Amino acid sequence: MRENQLFRFVVTGGVNTLFYYLLYAFFIFMNFPYQAAVLFATTIGVLFSYITFGKYVFSKKRDFWSFVRFGLNYTGLYFLNIFIITLLQRLAVENLYASGLVATIVVAGVSFFTNKYFVYKDYE
Repeated sequence: MRENQLFRFVVTGGVNTLFYYLLYAFFIFMNFPYQAAVLFATTIGVLFSYITFGKYVFSKKRDFWSFVRFGLNYTGLYFLNIFIITLLQRLAVENLYASGLVATIVVAGVSFFTNKYFVYKDYE
């Protein structure tokens, strides 16, 4: 089962990332500032992702402390996401959809390791 964990993460993460990005794009389309778009998409996406990652990738066991770690993890990932979008904006990538997509892909990759070694570390 462990040998399939990365594959399960990629598939589940793909669904979670698509869900998050569609929320982000919706909020950008609704003229939210990108910081708010990321915040709202992350907040909604955290609940969805906690359930899917916990069920399909890392463990079927979920408890209060893993949810707290998950929330802390995604708080850090939120700031990383904002940092990347801000950096891309300063590097003249003015399209918020494009910079948000790049940030989403980078953050998704980082999240595998933070989920595996911080959030669900006790359930391997």
